[in-house]
Amino acid sequence: MSPAAAGPGIEVDVHAEVGAFHLDARFEVGGGTTVLFGPSGAGKTRTLRLLAGLDTPVRGRIAVGGRVLYDHAAELVVPAHERHVGMVFQQPLLLPHRTARANVALAVRDGDRHTRREVAEHWLRRVEAVGFADRRPAALSGGQQQRVALARALAGDPALLLLDEPFSALDLPVRRRLRTLVRELVEASGVPTLFVTHDPDEVTALADRVVLADHGSITRLVTPAEAIRHLGATG
Repeated sequence: MSPAAAGPGIEVDVHAEVGAFHLDARFEVGGGTTVLFGPSGAGKTRTLRLLAGLDTPVRGRIAVGGRVLYDHAAELVVPAHERHVGMVFQQPLLLPHRTARANVALAVRDGDRHTRREVAEHWLRRVEAVGFADRRPAALSGGQQQRVALARALAGDPALLLLDEPFSALDLPVRRRLRTLVRELVEASGVPTLFVTHDPDEVTALADRVVLADHGSITRLVTPAEAIRHLGATG
């Protein structure tokens, strides 16, 4: 697949400032999985926060699937809770007093209690986690918790899926299985996905295309093979 693959996608052209850190993010990508790849502190997580509406740029424009989420010139800022964005962080951030099923059901936007429960169980089954639907987070391993977090992110029928190094704290065999699972889910659902990493193995396993992050500049769109070559040239 080419870097600028067709399909419902993501348009980003923003400038943001956090203290002395300046970020310029400018790229346009289609569906599938786009990996934001680069060293820590380059602005990858900040870019996800801008897309999710957790932070606001100084200027620019963001659109997902043709829907404008932010436009400085038009004075348009869609609130985070109206952006229909699913997000998985490095930590799963599950509610400790609720079961896995209940955590996922909270993300379902429509339907009565029974419907939300059915949707939650559907997504727990898709992420191979239905067997521990009745457990609370404290009774789950790190990998199991991230499966639940992934199910929760997808249960809300998101227009955009954002994954911020979600597997970095997990053992290698678990990371490998979850990478495969993410790939399968993204391909099946068709939801455009941004995946943040500085791990070249995740680039190889997941990326349809890569946007390189370099000290506040997230503008260079390349193929996965080009990203790995870039790492070799700068490493």
